[in-house]
Amino acid sequence: MSKQASKKQKTSRIFIILVVAVALLALAGMLVFHHMLGKGMEPCDPGNTSKKEVVIPVGSSTASIAAILKEAGLINSEQVFKIQSKLQGVDGKYKAGAYEISPSMSMGEIMELLVAGRDSTLRFTIPEGYTLDQIAERLSEQNLIDKEVFWELVESGEFDYWFLKDAPAGKNRLEGYLYPETYEVFNNASERDIIEKMLTQFGKVFNEDMEKQAKKLGYDINEILTVASMIERETLADSERNLVASVIYNRLDKGMRLGIDATVQYALGEQKQYLSSADTKIDSPYNTYRIDGLPPGPICSPSASSIKAALNPADTKYLYYVLKPDNTGCHNFSSGYDQFLKDKAAYKNYHNLQ
Repeated sequence: MSKQASKKQKTSRIFIILVVAVALLALAGMLVFHHMLGKGMEPCDPGNTSKKEVVIPVGSSTASIAAILKEAGLINSEQVFKIQSKLQGVDGKYKAGAYEISPSMSMGEIMELLVAGRDSTLRFTIPEGYTLDQIAERLSEQNLIDKEVFWELVESGEFDYWFLKDAPAGKNRLEGYLYPETYEVFNNASERDIIEKMLTQFGKVFNEDMEKQAKKLGYDINEILTVASMIERETLADSERNLVASVIYNRLDKGMRLGIDATVQYALGEQKQYLSSADTKIDSPYNTYRIDGLPPGPICSPSASSIKAALNPADTKYLYYVLKPDNTGCHNFSSGYDQFLKDKAAYKNYHNLQ
């Protein structure tokens, strides 16, 4: 064999080896790629069936949706989500909305959910200062709950939330803990789903740092929430919340009865513009004209502002407050009984009350 033929044969063998090597590398790459795609499609936490609320804003790109899901711990890989979205022809087809997604769901299930959209959701709003009775009534009017089932859950349902450890037993157990907010739920949401959504929101507002502050003041969570609920019902002015809080704590420190009208209205089960002498004598653990200290629990669902005021009362010597006779909803505050009587008389004279 000539040297030239030998050289050609050697070159041919090298070429074949290179082709085979490239093919093997490509095959290995494809196997790794498919393994990565398959692995990325698996649930983040198969055993965790709890649900997280994820909001997809209007106009979100597939990349931004992938980032939202990754940050929430619901997908294993942003890159896999983007690739699979293209491969499955759903890139750009995801719908905005609020979703309840579990870490036990596969990426494919999440993608299907986002493509389907949340046309099957309903919104409801619970105003600040609503009582459990008012909450139940509003939810019932919107056909979101069966009242009997709702009340059974409120009274004796098991809810695993750390902040409920101090809540009183009985029908009023969740009073104050169903946070006032606008919610979006599936139209087939159960009474438990709705209650848990509101409790979860409360947990986002009332954190463990607040519990530490409550302990510094010498009160537990339920007592702070009770104070906050009285603040919520006693004043509409944000500027007065800390002042009302100071009056409540000052009276408690002196062993004085609180004498708060809002607690009597709660005991009566109705809102009255003016309380009669007979009203203030009603026999109820919520009547702060008759009981010492705080009532057994909150009298409504307070706002974040009232909760913060209950945790951070103003530093005053005020012991009394009376509505100003000008229909502004604001109060005159005083530390002496004589001034309180003058303020009270001015209010009564203005409204022609006895």
